[in-house]
Amino acid sequence: MRKTLTMLGLVVFISGCSGKPVTLKLHAPADSALIEQHLKAITKTDGYRNYENVPLLDQTAEYIFSVFSQYTDTTRYQTYQVNGETYRNVICRLGSASNTPLVVIGAHYDVAGNQEGADDNASGVVGLLELVRMLSQEKLNYPVEIVAYSLEEPPFFKTENMGSYIHAKSLHDAGTPVYGMAALEMIGYFDDKPGSQSYPAGVMKYIYGNKGDFIGLVGKVGSGKFLKEFWANFKKAADIKTHTIKMPPWGMTGIDYSDHLNYWKFGYDAFMITDTSFYRNHNYHQKSDTMDTLDIPQMMKVIDAVAAAIVHL
Repeated sequence: MRKTLTMLGLVVFISGCSGKPVTLKLHAPADSALIEQHLKAITKTDGYRNYENVPLLDQTAEYIFSVFSQYTDTTRYQTYQVNGETYRNVICRLGSASNTPLVVIGAHYDVAGNQEGADDNASGVVGLLELVRMLSQEKLNYPVEIVAYSLEEPPFFKTENMGSYIHAKSLHDAGTPVYGMAALEMIGYFDDKPGSQSYPAGVMKYIYGNKGDFIGLVGKVGSGKFLKEFWANFKKAADIKTHTIKMPPWGMTGIDYSDHLNYWKFGYDAFMITDTSFYRNHNYHQKSDTMDTLDIPQMMKVIDAVAAAIVHL
């Protein structure tokens, strides 16, 4: 019975897809050469950036820090201890220092096991690197904190050891007003072949189609103004098919499968931008998750739409 109600809930809370894009101007769009450069630097390494390989995680954090630092002098590490090891979030802030609430955009840079993790989640991290460059040239109505997290993957997923939990808690403990948060979770894999997209409930294919040619904006029922405004801006700007969905957290497997879940825990408006992960990309958590499987032109469209959505908040 619970399963039946959940499937019905999927239909009730499904939102639509984007229409014709509206020009929301940016000074600098995403750059394919830089995206390839960043992907190579993050994925083509000697070893794998999992929780057991702290030196490589540190190397990755240092690379992220170096790129952030090219565009802002606010870059810093947020360090924390887990099982006697030190892990790092990399944080920078752009925009106004006024009393307007903070917008957080985050992505995790660790991987599960021994694999390159190009889509999961070098794609999201590269999105952050490009966003810092692009947003540094824009006038922002809200201060924007860009955060690259460690320890999103198992065995720490859904624990207080996740880097995003550490960051969200730090904002909460400091009393920092937060307008909302978006997690970039796998934004690089697209497939327009029929049957390339699956779902947690079969009925969804009749609404969204069976092609993995869209980007998803995934949030929860009861979200506030941030989601509404960000999603509206994104869909206006997006030159890529975009589907949106709001669900109760218990209503769909995967709705809370990223760093946004930790901001929910502290009462912040948060959602995930995703290519739907294992519902589409069969390279998920496999050695085959390499950068040659990514669609960089589509990634660029996602990053451009995220930047435009932020600028026009």
